[in-house]
Amino acid sequence: MTMPTTLTAFADVTTSDSALRRFLHGLPGVDAVGLEARAASLGTRSIKTTAKAYAIDLAISMIDLTTLEGADTPGKVRALSAKAVNPDPTDRTTPMTAAVCVYPDMVATAKAALNGADVKIASVATAFPAGRAALPVKLADTRDAVAAGADEIDMVIDRGAFLAGRYLETYELIRTIKEACVREDGSAARLKVIFETGELSTYDNIRRASWIGMLAGADFIKTSTGKVGVNATPANTLLMLEAVRDFRAQTGIQIGVKPAGGIRTTKDAIKFLVLVNETVGEDWLSNHWFRFGASSLLNDLLMQRQKLSTGRYSGPDYVTVD
Repeated sequence: MTMPTTLTAFADVTTSDSALRRFLHGLPGVDAVGLEARAASLGTRSIKTTAKAYAIDLAISMIDLTTLEGADTPGKVRALSAKAVNPDPTDRTTPMTAAVCVYPDMVATAKAALNGADVKIASVATAFPAGRAALPVKLADTRDAVAAGADEIDMVIDRGAFLAGRYLETYELIRTIKEACVREDGSAARLKVIFETGELSTYDNIRRASWIGMLAGADFIKTSTGKVGVNATPANTLLMLEAVRDFRAQTGIQIGVKPAGGIRTTKDAIKFLVLVNETVGEDWLSNHWFRFGASSLLNDLLMQRQKLSTGRYSGPDYVTVD
């Protein structure tokens, strides 16, 4: 059977709220027990030394090195940008991170600090993290970040609208923000859509939100803001990986996945890489299609990387404190 390579097959799905609701509620229900069991099983895979070294470097290259605090200063953003470019000053073979992720008002600072390095600038937008703002505010937030030089926009959906069943409103918000990512020269920042899975209550809701994001033109679907009690988990990330796999099978369009929040150790990161490899395969094993939203994760990866190369753990002053 030949699959379509565009969203034409889904054109009727988004013509009305009732049509979109029928489609979303017609998706297969999630077997929660089976999902969690598979995620747990994949998390027990043993990774040997050579593969572990490869996985550590791959994970470093997939990090969106993040600072999203009210106390962020230009100095902190410059230091974070320097660390993204040169994570381990004692070992120049260490990969750069994929991106630095900051608030919109810090994008210009990050851009100047990166000075053309091959590290993307990601910016949260749309009244992150709660998303509680009027549409003009969300659009201004996005446009300001893009104009300042953001390569990627991490937007939050209105969870209240989604949970109230206003699916088309959620879809239209994503489409509108996607349009705001386009620059005057016609190029566009890539759009990551954050669902805040910890607030969506059920796996079925996570699956529905994933499909709304993909249908609306998301370049990435992202689990969380990192600002709530439950963020990225192996199970919710596995579910989103299955969604992008199924979406590509039906449309030919590939979408990235970004788990964020709570991924702090090398062991955690490798579990997620196994999920990617076993669920969607090598096509997603690059930082163009998979990211970690993290801050402290990089430090542990660097410590483990040195342990593999020298046979011993470094002292507490080996890595910078973010």
